[in-house]
Amino acid sequence: MRQSVSALRVLSFAILATATLVGTTGCFKRGAKGDYALAPEMRPLEVPPDLNVPGSSAAAQVPALASQARPAAPAAAASQANAAGFTVPGSKDEVFGKVGTALEGVAGVKIASKAQLLGSYDVAYEGSDFLVRVVGVEAGAYVSAVDPRGLPATGAAPTKLLAELKAKLAP
Repeated sequence: MRQSVSALRVLSFAILATATLVGTTGCFKRGAKGDYALAPEMRPLEVPPDLNVPGSSAAAQVPALASQARPAAPAAAASQANAAGFTVPGSKDEVFGKVGTALEGVAGVKIASKAQLLGSYDVAYEGSDFLVRVVGVEAGAYVSAVDPRGLPATGAAPTKLLAELKAKLAP
């Protein structure tokens, strides 16, 4: 029994000496100063001096936008853009239903599909395939024709169909 107590004292002394040695060497020293004491993601980023200055070469210059370079659209183009659609008072869902009813009443219109969530009818009319879209706006719902590229459909058939829809739906 005496040997176990003696061994326990030696073991306790060894643990105490090791803890003191580790504590005085600085491994667990608190209050360390400097950025190295921070976690790696918290340390400030060091940027080389030549990367702080913006480039002055022609390749580093931002080009002018095409919309800033070209003059304002003439009145004819504005009226053509307005011919691509019209606004109907009411909610998007109400107008979508009215547009469907009006499309069914137009001779020669074939509705391939409709998507109420997207607010679009895929139609074929006078040899042209395009979308009739209904989009909610502040004044009600905007009805327009869109070609397969996603641009306003300005062909003869879409323009004619929109004119008929406008006559049936517009107040």
